[in-house]
Amino acid sequence: MRFSKYHGAGNDFVMIEDLDARLGPPGTLPADLVTALCDRHTGVGADGVIRVLPGEGAGPFRMDYYNADGTEAEMCGNGIRCVVHLERRAGRLDEGDHKIETKTRVVTVRTTGGNRYTVDMGEPQTRGGKTVTVDGRRIDGIDVSMGNPHFVVFVADATDDLVLGLGPKIERHRDFPDRTNVEFAVIETATKIRLRVWERGVGETLACGSGTCAAAVAAATLERTGPHVLVEVPGGELEVEWDQPGHVWLTGEAEEVFGGDVNAEWLRRRGLERHAALVR
Repeated sequence: MRFSKYHGAGNDFVMIEDLDARLGPPGTLPADLVTALCDRHTGVGADGVIRVLPGEGAGPFRMDYYNADGTEAEMCGNGIRCVVHLERRAGRLDEGDHKIETKTRVVTVRTTGGNRYTVDMGEPQTRGGKTVTVDGRRIDGIDVSMGNPHFVVFVADATDDLVLGLGPKIERHRDFPDRTNVEFAVIETATKIRLRVWERGVGETLACGSGTCAAAVAAATLERTGPHVLVEVPGGELEVEWDQPGHVWLTGEAEEVFGGDVNAEWLRRRGLERHAALVR
């Protein structure tokens, strides 16, 4: 099984091309294989695994995305840029607009040359303010859906105590039965946000595309910023533009890091021999 390691603003992925769908239908990669690949000590190391499948009619390719804990996710704004960059490097896509299928919808990705891409993240759903209680502490946030759930908390400083202490507890709070991504956002100016994200099924990531968009939407809804902002995340910068009340557009880079092969011996050493047929 050949893989490539890619990242977008530090949000990193194990990319597997499966253009003959040999590994099965979408959503069927074994969770224990995903977690082994994403392990940063004994695996490749990544925030998630992306399998590139042939499209089913709406676009040339489909993105099959899994969080580092093996759970399937609806969409990944940083990951989908990596899909298009991978296929451009392979000579299967050129510049222009391309439609990529995901679990929940068809996403347009615009290429403008180089390794910079703009993704149509769709129309957000803002469900208004929400308060959750964690360890006796009331946390006020904005409930936003970008096709996946987000809880945006505006803070004076996104400290470790907040991100690493409250992030995992909010993710699994009883008010979020499907768990949620948690954004801790600092408003720098009317055109800039500083952000840290506790990502559902992963932990803190250097960037989260949909989380970046959710934070921008929440800030603009509260009129704390305009609809066009630069978002600084630990892995770099992402640009968000919201065509209020319509679609959100996310712009950032994608980059290949390295490539390699998964083999049966690696599986055996990790007690995953039952998946050997996947790497023949």
